[in-house]
Amino acid sequence: MHVKPVAPVFHRCVAAGRRLADTWPGSPRAVDVLTALGCLGLMALDLPGLAAADNSLSGPAAAVVLALGCATLLVRRRLPWISYLAALLFIGWLHELTLIQFALYSVGRFRGRRAGILATLGYIAFALVMFWVPGWPEPQGHTLSGFLSIVVPIGALASAVGIAAYRHDLVRELTARRAESAVFRAVQQERVSVARDVHDFVGRELTLLTVRSEVLSVRARETAHAKDFEELADTARRAHLVLNEIIVQRGERASTPGVDGLPALAEESGRAGSPVRLAMDEGVHGLSPLRQAAVYRVVQECLTNAAKHAHGETIDVSIAADGPRLRIAVSNALPARTPGRAPVSAGSGTASMSERVRSLGGNLTATRTDDTYEVVATLPRG
Repeated sequence: MHVKPVAPVFHRCVAAGRRLADTWPGSPRAVDVLTALGCLGLMALDLPGLAAADNSLSGPAAAVVLALGCATLLVRRRLPWISYLAALLFIGWLHELTLIQFALYSVGRFRGRRAGILATLGYIAFALVMFWVPGWPEPQGHTLSGFLSIVVPIGALASAVGIAAYRHDLVRELTARRAESAVFRAVQQERVSVARDVHDFVGRELTLLTVRSEVLSVRARETAHAKDFEELADTARRAHLVLNEIIVQRGERASTPGVDGLPALAEESGRAGSPVRLAMDEGVHGLSPLRQAAVYRVVQECLTNAAKHAHGETIDVSIAADGPRLRIAVSNALPARTPGRAPVSAGSGTASMSERVRSLGGNLTATRTDDTYEVVATLPRG
């Protein structure tokens, strides 16, 4: 027969006791037990009076009855009316007003204002009826006004405190829900931001891939590889379409390059068939990283749009920072004829540029004429 060592069992019991000691004192059940014990302790102070004058119960019997009445407070969260009815019984039988204070508080605390007011009015009406019962209360020194000066404040105060606690819980729950809603909105905004970044980077690459494939397809039209290049262009176009339809669920933001990345961006656009003439003031390099990122994103989106709608045309990019405001101007000529197949576009690129510029206190305008398209963004330098 195998006997478990005593030491490990003892240590597990001690650990379980510590966990219980850490979690139980602050739990609702612990609060209910302490409330019931507190009520019992207050009523125990009146045990000699109950045994001697108020009724025929002996000391031990009264103690048992009071303990049973206080035990109803253990279910005050789910069934506060049980404590309330027991308190009314104690008023009519034992002339005891302690339990009714806890009961009225519990009704107001866990059932709200309407239930608390109704319970208080019922308690006052019941106590008033009991006042007219012969021998209750004891005739010495108790007038109706004196009786009500005790009964009414007890009930009103207990119920008011319970209702106030109930309203406090509602405010706390509302605050928690607002905090959850704020977190949810922040997550949604982050997802939108990630989706925009995916559109900016991946969408641009897919656009360039599509354009390059179509150019190679035209060049290889009389060769055996013409069909392969056409299929590659169709695949890139479909991938771009899928990208525009996807809802990005989660992701990490990529660091946006500053103005130092513009020459490489222009060179890449030139290799794709859309040459760029870049003119940039030296003061642009002294801008804050946030504004440099805005400049990069605006130029990047403009080059992507030009590659879609005016492939092969020269793009003029001008960035001036010689005054209190920064000015970004991107313009390109429009082709004489529209392409046979319209490029895929989500329609969110210009809105994204405009939102980025507005967030920095600037504005963005896009002007289209018969032969040119120009985007101008202005924003404060500081």
